[in-house]
Amino acid sequence: MAMPNTDQIKEELELFDIGYEDELVLDKMLEQCLCHRMKGDEIVLEWVAFSTTKGGRKLSLDHLEQFQHEVLNKKNKSKQSAKKDDSYNRTRDINSIQDLIKAEEEEENLLDSYSYSTPAKGSQKRALTTPEHPQSKRCARMSSPGLMLSPASFSPCATPSQKYSVRSTRGEVVSTFGEAQDKLWSAQKGQRSVSVMPLLCGEDALTSSYKYMFQRLRDIRDVLTEKIEGLGEELKLHFNIEEISPVSLPAQEKMTVLGQVCCDSNGKLNAQSVLLEAGQEHGGRQVRLDLSDLREYSLFPGQVVIMEGMNTDGLKFMPSKLFEGVPLPFYSPEVKEEPEEESQPVMVLTVCGPYTPSDSLAYDPLIDLLNVISRDRPDVCILLGPFVDSKHEQIEKCQVTETFESIFARCVNSLVEGTRGIGCKLVFVPSQRDVHHHFIYPQPPFTLPDLSKEDVERVSLVSDPCTLVIEGVTFGLTSTDILFHMGAEEINSAAGSDRFSRIMKHMLTQRSYYPLYPPTEEINMDYEKFQLYSHMPVTPDILVVPSELRYFIKDVIGCLCINPGRLTKGQVGGTFGRLVVQRRAPDADGKRRSPCLAGQVVKI
Repeated sequence: MAMPNTDQIKEELELFDIGYEDELVLDKMLEQCLCHRMKGDEIVLEWVAFSTTKGGRKLSLDHLEQFQHEVLNKKNKSKQSAKKDDSYNRTRDINSIQDLIKAEEEEENLLDSYSYSTPAKGSQKRALTTPEHPQSKRCARMSSPGLMLSPASFSPCATPSQKYSVRSTRGEVVSTFGEAQDKLWSAQKGQRSVSVMPLLCGEDALTSSYKYMFQRLRDIRDVLTEKIEGLGEELKLHFNIEEISPVSLPAQEKMTVLGQVCCDSNGKLNAQSVLLEAGQEHGGRQVRLDLSDLREYSLFPGQVVIMEGMNTDGLKFMPSKLFEGVPLPFYSPEVKEEPEEESQPVMVLTVCGPYTPSDSLAYDPLIDLLNVISRDRPDVCILLGPFVDSKHEQIEKCQVTETFESIFARCVNSLVEGTRGIGCKLVFVPSQRDVHHHFIYPQPPFTLPDLSKEDVERVSLVSDPCTLVIEGVTFGLTSTDILFHMGAEEINSAAGSDRFSRIMKHMLTQRSYYPLYPPTEEINMDYEKFQLYSHMPVTPDILVVPSELRYFIKDVIGCLCINPGRLTKGQVGGTFGRLVVQRRAPDADGKRRSPCLAGQVVKI
C-alpha cells in the first residue's frame, strides 16, 4: 500500500469542495490514515458519508475525533473480526503463508515510519523469525523502547502533546544541594555492582498483596492507642518527664499531659478547634486546647505531643510548653572485624509519575527519561507511580481499548529493555493513583511474573512506603503525597518558618510515613497493616517524598529530604531528582557526616 500524505488528502478534499479550519486538520486525517491502514481517497470518502449523515458537519479537529470513534474504530474492529473468521475457514499452503508474512512486514514498516522516536539509519525491516532461524538475543535487546511507547502502539491513537514537545527549559537544573556539582556528576559514568535491598525482610516487610476491608472499629482504636502510648514513652524518656496526668483532670497547678491532636469537627483544623485526645491508659478523654499562651507551635491532626499547662475546670487545657517528638537514630550497618574499604559514590535517580502529559496517552516523557538514563548512566533508578494514572482524563473516561494492565506492562517492559545494556538497577514503587493496582494504604508491591531471570536480579518491586538500603545508605520512599495532605491541615504560629521543613520534621519526629489522622479522603487506610508497615524503622539518610507542591532538596535534622516533583505537570514537562551518595565514616569528633555528596532537581 502506497504511503498516504497530506497533499493527497488535500486534493481529495478539494475534489469534493470540502473546506477545513487549518493545516492541523490535514495532519489529523493523515494520522487516522496511518493508524487505520487507509488511503487518502478512502478516508475522504468515509468522511463525506459521515458528514452527510450528520447534516453536513464542518471538517474540524473536534468533529474528526467524533468521526474516529463512531466510524473508524468500529470499521477497524469489523475488519479484524472478518479476518479472524476467514483465517479459521481457510487452509494455508506455503505460498499463502509467505504472502501473509510479507504483508505483515509491510504493515510493520508503516508503523515504524510513523513512530515519534528517531528512526535508525538503514533498513527498518523486521527480521523473519522462524523455529529454524530464531531472533538473536542481541536483536531483542537492541529493540527501541520508543517503538513500544509510540502513538501507533496504542488504540485509540495517542496524539503527542504539543505543549510538551515545544518546552524550552529541558535539562535545566532548578534546585541543588552540596558542592563540586560538575566534578561529581561527570565522574559517575562507570558501572559497578550496587547492592539494593530492603532494610526489613521477612515478616517485617510488605512483600505481597493482602485482604483488606475487614477492619473493626475496636482494632482501629487499639492501633491509635498504641501509637499514642508508644511515642509518649519515648518522649517521657527523652525529656525526663516523671508523671503524666489525665487531660480532663481539674487542677490548680501545672501538670503534664500526653495525647493526640485532633479537630472538634470534620472541617479544617484551626487555633479555635484544636482538641487533645488522651490514650486509654490516661482516660481516653478529649479536652479543648487554648493555645494563647504558646509562643510558637506547629500542629496537625494525628500528632502525638506532651504538653505542660493548666486545666482549672477540667474542660479546657491551656498549654504553656510543648514537647514535640524526637527522631529515631540513623541506620548503622554491622561493624565487621576486618577493615572495610571505603565505598564508591553511587548515582541514584528519583522519578515520580505520571509519565504522560494530561492531554495525551503518548509516553514521550518516559522516552525522554530513558534517554537521560542512557546519557547519565546512573547506578540505581527509583521509579514511583502512578504509571497508569487514574486521574488522567482519557483513563477516567475509559477512552482506551486495551486493558490498564497491558499499558502498565508496556511501560515496565520499555524501562527494563531500555536499561538492560546500561546495567542500571530499577526500583518500582506503586502509587494510590495506579488504576490497575490495589487501592489501599500501605500498598503492596507490583507483581511482574514475566520478568526474565537476568532482569529479576536488577529489578526491585517494593511497597508504598518502604525503606531501602543502597550501598549502606538508607532511603525512605513513599509515593503518597503526604506533603500536600499535611500542608492542607497543619497550623502554625511561627512567622517566616519554612512549611516544607516543618512537615518533614513532623514525619521524622512522629516516625511515620503517614502521621496524619484522620487521613485524607483519597487514602483508604488499613490500620492493621499500617501499624506493621508504615512506621519508620530508622531515620533514613535520604527521604524521598514526591508531591504536587513545588520541588525542593534540603537537609532537615540530618536527613536529606527531596521532593523531585513529577515527571509531567499537566500538559508540560516536570522534573526529576538525581543524587550522588556515599556511606562515610564519622569525622574526627565522632560527628555523623551526611552521605549525600550532591543533589539536583532537573527539568525533563
